[in-house]
Amino acid sequence: MQRPPEDIQDELLVLRCQGGESEAFRLLVSRWQTPLRRLVVRLTGNHDAGIDLVQEVWLAIVRGLPRLDDPTRFRVWAYRIAAHKCADWVRRRVVRRDAAPELKRAAVAALDDSRAPESEQADDLFRLRAALRRLPDNLRTAVSLHYLDGLSVSEIAAVFDVPAGTIKSRLHNARAQLREAVQESRHEGVG
Repeated sequence: MQRPPEDIQDELLVLRCQGGESEAFRLLVSRWQTPLRRLVVRLTGNHDAGIDLVQEVWLAIVRGLPRLDDPTRFRVWAYRIAAHKCADWVRRRVVRRDAAPELKRAAVAALDDSRAPESEQADDLFRLRAALRRLPDNLRTAVSLHYLDGLSVSEIAAVFDVPAGTIKSRLHNARAQLREAVQESRHEGVG
């Protein structure tokens, strides 16, 4: 299987960073800042916390980059760092039970595109977005990492340190729930 040019570019940037090139690190940050921020916002459901957490993620990357033995694994490694930082953040927030409604509203806002449907296809997209917002966090995260960020099942499993079968199950369950929710909303809209 041929590797995408972006993966090869990332590997070269990591090797250059490990060699001490600051310009290579700037390019790596430039390339990965947005995907990492998207992941952090999805995992925390909080845009403001996402900005701060991404900074923490980059600090951890800077500290750990010299020890990254396999530069081809940078994407999974960086996502795993982000997932751990988010889990820590969520644990700290769960202690404060009063924050739960705020987190739910923020998660809904993070996934809401607020575009009014203009056609049948747009109606389906609107229904799908609404159904996606209602998925449990673990299913929504698996779907977004797989379909939006392009991670493979094994890469997502590595990010969350779970078996690949768990991720396959989450994706299967998410697709089934999304399909059912979209079909139900179509029937509701007809009557």
